[in-house]
Amino acid sequence: MTAISCKALCRTFQQGEVKITGLDQVTIDIDDGEFVCLSGPSGSGKTTLLNAMGGLDTPDSGQITVNSQRIDHLSKGEMADMRLHKIGFVFQAYNLIPVLTAQENIEFVMQVQGVPATKRHIKSLEVLKEVGLEGAADRLPSQLSGGQQQRVAVARAIVSKPTLILADEPTANLDTKTASQLMDLFVELNRHHKITFVISTHDQRIMTYARRLIKMQDGKIISDEKLSSAIQ
Repeated sequence: MTAISCKALCRTFQQGEVKITGLDQVTIDIDDGEFVCLSGPSGSGKTTLLNAMGGLDTPDSGQITVNSQRIDHLSKGEMADMRLHKIGFVFQAYNLIPVLTAQENIEFVMQVQGVPATKRHIKSLEVLKEVGLEGAADRLPSQLSGGQQQRVAVARAIVSKPTLILADEPTANLDTKTASQLMDLFVELNRHHKITFVISTHDQRIMTYARRLIKMQDGKIISDEKLSSAIQ
């Protein structure tokens, strides 16, 4: 089954008098449970494509379907509901709320979803353990390392059991060892929960984890390769 389908996506941006092409007739289908890396230099269109897939940005033209539902014409409220329940995000900047503890950051998503307090508490502790942060529930983001903060961000992304996780340069601010640990975690989540992952990166080491590598340049897909030698 197709997790996400993009058809002829186009997106341009205006910078002063210059028109920048973000996406140029991008067409792609990603199946349920795939582990995909988008690669390419800065400005190639990786982030623009991820933002379109997640409804954070609207393409000028084309169609996007997530879980068999067209999202490119949803209202802001409908798209927010889709993101809340179906799509998890992991960003280069961890985007944690600094005045909330690790557990509270995770519970915030469930609170918005209307999950009862007792259930929020139990689930948040379970997911912290799953990402290797058991015992860190009461720490503020400032009391956590960069790698630990990113794990909290991952826990927040997966706590609602999304079918799709979009990760934009998630290892960019991490050292090599921590980046590898994060990618190992992604692989484990993909394997055990069958979550579809689409990860943007320009780091060659991260690409070795992909089972499918899509290369972008100037807003276009220039290659799309299935890989059999991925780290598993």
